[in-house]
Amino acid sequence: MKTVLHNVKLVQDGRVESGSLLLEADRILEWFPSQRGGLSWELESYACLEGRGLYLSHGFIDIHVHGGGGHDFMDGTKEAWDGAGRFHLIHGTTGIVATTMASTTEEMEQAARLWEGCRGRAGGARLLGLHMEGPYLAPGQSGAQDRAYIRNPVPEEYKGLARICPGIVRWTVAPELPGALAMGDYLASRGILPSIGHSDAVFSQVKEAMEHGYTHVTHLYSAMSGITRAGGFRRAGVVESAYLLPGLTSEVIADGCHLPGELLAMAYRFIGPDRLALVTDAMRAAGQESGESILGSLARGRRVLVEDGVAKMPDRSAFAGSLCTADRLVRNMVRLGGASLPDAVKMATETPARIVGLQDKAGRVEPGRQADLILFDEEISVKLVLVDGETRYAAAPLMS
Repeated sequence: MKTVLHNVKLVQDGRVESGSLLLEADRILEWFPSQRGGLSWELESYACLEGRGLYLSHGFIDIHVHGGGGHDFMDGTKEAWDGAGRFHLIHGTTGIVATTMASTTEEMEQAARLWEGCRGRAGGARLLGLHMEGPYLAPGQSGAQDRAYIRNPVPEEYKGLARICPGIVRWTVAPELPGALAMGDYLASRGILPSIGHSDAVFSQVKEAMEHGYTHVTHLYSAMSGITRAGGFRRAGVVESAYLLPGLTSEVIADGCHLPGELLAMAYRFIGPDRLALVTDAMRAAGQESGESILGSLARGRRVLVEDGVAKMPDRSAFAGSLCTADRLVRNMVRLGGASLPDAVKMATETPARIVGLQDKAGRVEPGRQADLILFDEEISVKLVLVDGETRYAAAPLMS
């Protein structure tokens, strides 16, 4: 059965174009721009979803997300993974890179095995891979991660995890740690993206790390070095390296709390939509307005406070995670960061897919690709979510 998404506006390639999209089963068949006459046959011949002028794009892709809707990917159950995936799905996220945090070897192994057991789905969303955030982080840049579990790279440990889980697509490491460069070489040899994060590295160390596969920066500005001084001389840190080195990609938490609008605007302007991805870094309390929550697993996680639209450490000294959803990221990059809608969508779809090496499978609306699609309005309010061409969420019936 063929289906037509009729009267929609495709947001892609730096422009917004009206037309109709033809699907067959789980695949995209063809895009028909209105200016070229649109569809050349009667719509009555097909199942028709009337788009009513809504925007169409590939579903959002979140390459750094810990959980949401009361669930965390460290909880150790498929139910938790499904709950987190379902929560983000209704906000337009069709592709998730589930993210762990510093913990015991046993908990990390449990997450790695769960990824395999979920068979590529979490609550209807597509599981694109696993992101190991830690435990090989700089103690001074631990942020909300528990220092009790932070350590230098242990080859037997990270190689064992990589063998257990072929779905690991990225790993956040502080590259200045002993053994981190050798770890980068190993990860890159297996097609895993080594990411720089929770790091005190200076510019020279970042450049050296790039020679060992580190080509991405985890949550720019958060838990990383900026300009420091040694013997009176200033040295650029990870933040400045992200701007200066064109071989680095970066990600930002555009929740409007972690970074103010002027820093979002600066990253957009000087790093640009081809090298900058939007991530939620959302934790369990995403969807919760206030109160207490747990960052990490229910068994070994940390108590946090939820207030002012963000999670905080109990002493309010630092943020402890985001409550954001992908639709909010796009909305904030337009309203606060000054991005065009096509660029904001690109940073939430095509760019993150390319960063984790999935550009041939995800991130774009093209013939032959899987029909992971969303429709949304001027307010970036998601109205329809399709995964594999099947409706996974609909704010209202769209059948004509």
